[in-house]
Amino acid sequence: MNSFEYKQAKDIPEALSLARADGTTTFVAGGTNLLDLWKYNITNPSQLIDINHLTELSEIRLLEDGVLMIGAGVRNAETAYHPIVEQNYPLLSRAILAGASPQIRNMATNGGNLLQRTRCYYFYDHEVPCNKRIPGSGCPAMSGYNRMHAILGTSEHCIAVFPSDMCVALAALDAVVNVTGPEGNRSIAFADFHRLPGDTPHLDNNLKEGELITAIKVPEKGFATNYAYLKLRDRHSYAFALVSVATGLALDGNRILEARIALGGVAHKPWRSLSAEAFLKGREANAENFAGAADLILKEAKGFGHNDFKIKLAKKAIIRNGLMALKPESQLPGAQPSA
Repeated sequence: MNSFEYKQAKDIPEALSLARADGTTTFVAGGTNLLDLWKYNITNPSQLIDINHLTELSEIRLLEDGVLMIGAGVRNAETAYHPIVEQNYPLLSRAILAGASPQIRNMATNGGNLLQRTRCYYFYDHEVPCNKRIPGSGCPAMSGYNRMHAILGTSEHCIAVFPSDMCVALAALDAVVNVTGPEGNRSIAFADFHRLPGDTPHLDNNLKEGELITAIKVPEKGFATNYAYLKLRDRHSYAFALVSVATGLALDGNRILEARIALGGVAHKPWRSLSAEAFLKGREANAENFAGAADLILKEAKGFGHNDFKIKLAKKAIIRNGLMALKPESQLPGAQPSA
């Protein structure tokens, strides 16, 4: 670990003013992913700015228009168990609680969750090339062991996946990310916050240099009546998703008025298909139609050998999760999964 300078900011303006223009400053709150990246010599900031004490980042509340505002500095566990989130946005609560471990959720912040980096084995191994670490050096995952890797939105430069569970639900809920920086405040639609690898796989998101996430806003429609989050993984506790699905439905009887479906574990960012959601609108909520939506979502899916199974797994997960959303109580501990 390199030598570094530590400073504690008293408010957002001071945090921004302390940041160095050379890109060697890192804002730190929970630090759960930062420590991993530092330990493996992937990041070596020369300056840490502690933002844990910024009250502007530490609240959850409903705004006058019914929008939920979640502070970037609020811990994941506090968010998941907040009464407003549990009651109005249970999909978000379930997704958060499916991630990491209780200890990490108690420490990790919402802003940090959005900024975590891939868990690709090659990215963390300095003995092998990686385009995310060193652009242009190559992507050994394509011909190597790629069981955990992407099947959608890949490029010839990278097939890594984004690991967050929380972000899958936020994508389905059409969230907005508020940020501030040297050029002022701006809002980024959640669909535009994270990036696909393209020719620049080292860029995970569209934050500008020196910008800080301040809050996440979630629209009033939380799909609190019909929702489901399904995470398929190698073990139930503390494992990253092979495939995850967040589903929210607005129903009139068994007819779908509106559908939201987002996938995790399959791409460089949470994956959402507007065409699949449009396909479901007005149709009956049944396995056949969920299968049709899955075909639309996965029509461009491509495996790389070890992860070929993810395509079939994702289709089955989309269908199963759609049926689970019809009966959210099926997700309670001890309940039998939908057929």
